[in-house]
This record gives sequence, structure tokens and C-alpha cells, in this order.
Amino acid sequence: MAEEVDVVVIGLGPGGEDAAGRLAQAGLSVAGVESRLVGGECPYYACVPTKMMVRAADLLADGRRVPGMAGEATVRADWAPVAGRIRDEATDDWNDQVAADRLTGKGVTLVRGRGRITAPREVTVGDRVLRARRGILVNIGTDPVAPPIDGLAGTPYWTNREAVRATEAPGSLLVLGGGVVGVEMAQAFSRFGSRVTVVEVADRLLIQDEPESSQLIARVFEKEGITVRTGAKVAAVRHENDAFTLDLGGESVTADRLLVATGRRSDLGGLGVAAVGLDESARTIPVDGRMRAGDGLWAIGDVTGKGQFTHMSMYQAAIAVRDILGEDGQDAEYRAVPRVTFTDPEIGAVGLTEAQAREQGLSVRTGYVPLNESARGWIHKTGNEGFIKLVEDTGRGVLVGATAAGPSGGEIIGALVVAVHGQVPTAALRGMIYAYPTFHRAIETAIADLDA
Repeated sequence: MAEEVDVVVIGLGPGGEDAAGRLAQAGLSVAGVESRLVGGECPYYACVPTKMMVRAADLLADGRRVPGMAGEATVRADWAPVAGRIRDEATDDWNDQVAADRLTGKGVTLVRGRGRITAPREVTVGDRVLRARRGILVNIGTDPVAPPIDGLAGTPYWTNREAVRATEAPGSLLVLGGGVVGVEMAQAFSRFGSRVTVVEVADRLLIQDEPESSQLIARVFEKEGITVRTGAKVAAVRHENDAFTLDLGGESVTADRLLVATGRRSDLGGLGVAAVGLDESARTIPVDGRMRAGDGLWAIGDVTGKGQFTHMSMYQAAIAVRDILGEDGQDAEYRAVPRVTFTDPEIGAVGLTEAQAREQGLSVRTGYVPLNESARGWIHKTGNEGFIKLVEDTGRGVLVGATAAGPSGGEIIGALVVAVHGQVPTAALRGMIYAYPTFHRAIETAIADLDA
């Protein structure tokens, strides 16, 4: 016999958990369906534990920068505190009871299991059928995807989920994929003593970012002893004698562990979207500005294709909740989506790259300043690699994109997110007062370079 509720939320990652709690607190009856851990990928396998890894690795790097700047230092890496912190502080040993109690404490009915849409406004979880009077909110997130390389399937390779559970840094590590996950983990494990090789099929790392960002990270990796192979053709994978070997067509590379970081995808077929007239072979669920994907159907987070970020999921959750409750509010706006790659140096970016702006037919000019030429960069000295790049639409006189790479790049970008989101005229930015001597003061120099 079907159970009736107002809303069924499928997937309790950050956005789904937040939306379910808000709707319940607003007086609706809400069933939250989750097949894994309440809270999703971010607190258990992604944002939180990986940044604990990065924080620890950066401390090691800072210790190694002491000579010549502040005396002498001896640094000995030990992965045990990192593993312990991830296990005990971040994940409760991958137990979601605290998150589950937080959710049910708001009045949400937690349903454990995989939810499948079996009819409009109907979700089946095992032998339970949930009928939603107002509708279904989808927040299923994504799963790591392994490429169809000969010999890879069935081997004990890592994804991000296995990597954050590591109890020790491997002696050597192959990283397949030079995107955000790949480069962050490559540098973290390298700083803990792993011999790391990054293999990327594209012609550069961080293909979604400005070429200058790719060049910067490649230079830093070379200095730190991380081997980078771009434009690689991976013909096969072998796992034997407790080691992985990648056949790159004429040469091979071998290591103790293999981390596959080649992207993520939502399983729309498993979700059953065909039952509501959507294409289950698609990569994403199209939504409008109110997160509506159909009659009585909303979608948020990774599955919408607007960016695989916790902050995107939370942003969209708030919009979907307002729409479900019939409240007014602004539609979604994506011109100023921020993103940060937590390498050292950090790569903060917002909006369009120069290439994307030109592809959209905009009249473009750019401003650029190396961070080590700024006053704060000179003071900072060792570890000051980076730059600020601005992309201006000269037709409107506003910034449409920016990158801040360097120490605290993810914090510097905040000012530029405001500029892009608010469509602040570059003339107004030229007239601002920038605090001295900060890293963000280099924005002023980059703006001046727009006119050069």
C-alpha cells in the first residue's frame, strides 16, 4: 500500500538534505531517500576530507620553506594524523548517524535504499511505494566514472572514495586524470612522500581553466618532483605483483597504486526518469530557472549539469524550496559561478574563461599580473607563484570572468565573484581603494592592464 507524503527528496547530499529539512520545517510531510550516507559525497569522500589532506600537505610545504626565510626546520611527513582526522573528525568512521538524526529531528522521514521513479509523483524504494502530492525533488549527485581501458575493470584501483580512506601514503601513485580531483590528490600524496605521475589524455592539466592556470600547476609540479604526462594515450592497464602498470603505447609507467579521476556521471537510467518522460541516456536533467524539470518534478545539484559543486547544490536547493512552497524569489543565475582548485597555489576562478568569452562572440580584452610582482607577493617570497587574470566584455564594460591563482587564490576570487555577479562596471573597479599590502591589491594592477 502506497505511503502518501507531500514531497519525496531522492538523494540527501548537501542540497537534498538542506531542502528536505527546510520543507519539513515549513510544515510539509517529507520523505528523504538515500542509498548511501546522509550528507552525500562532500562530507565523507570529497570536499571535507580532501581539504584535510590538502591542509596537512600544505603545512609540510610551509615547513620546507622555512630555510632562508625564518631559520631552519626539519620536516618528517606522517600520514597517520591525516587518516585519523578524516576518520574521527570528518566522517565519524563513515557513519552518518549524526546527519541522519539532524534530518529526522527536523521532521523528515528517512528512507534507506535506492529510490526509483516509477510513475509521475511516485518513488519506489525496495518494497515501499511513496506517493508525493506536490512532487519529487531529485538530488542524486554523481558517481566516479572509469574509462573503458583494457584491463582496468576488476582491478583494485582507487577513486576519490578509496583515496580518502587510505591509512598510509603509497610509495608510488599513478593518477589517471588531470582535473581538479587528480591534481589536488597528486600534490597532497606527493608531499607525503609518494612518487607521483599524473597521466592526462588532454594536452594540458585543468582543461576547464585558463591555459595560464594549467601552465602554472605544471611548473609547480615539475619543481616538486611530480611527473606529468599530457596528451597521453592509455592503451591498457595491468595489475600484477601488487603494482599497476599503464601502457601508454610504446612506453609504460608503474606504481603501487592507481587513482582514477576521469570524471563523474549521474545514473539517470537507475533513477527511472523514463517514467516521467525524460531521456534516461542523457548526462543531465534540464531544469528551468526555478529548478523545475517537469510537472511535479524538480532537480538540483550535479544532475542539472550546472557545476559539480556543493555550493551549487545548496544554491539550487534554496530556489527549489521556494518554488515548492509557492514563494517568490529570483530565478537561478549562473554568470558568476565560482570554483576553486585547492592545489598550492590555489586556483580560484569565476565566470567565463577568455576562450569561452570569445566563443560566445563577445568583444574581449584581458588584464594580467603575475602575483610575485605585487607588493604582497614580493613580501611573501617563497611559495608566491600565481597571477590574476581578468576577462572583460568591452561592449558592456564589465568583467565576465576572472582567475586568481596563488596563495589564498580561493579567497582573492571572492572580490571578483562580486564584480562578475553584480556586473560592476570596470570603470567603478578602477576607482576602488584596494588595501595595501594584500594579495587582492593585485586586482588593481590587473584592471590597469586592461587598458595597456
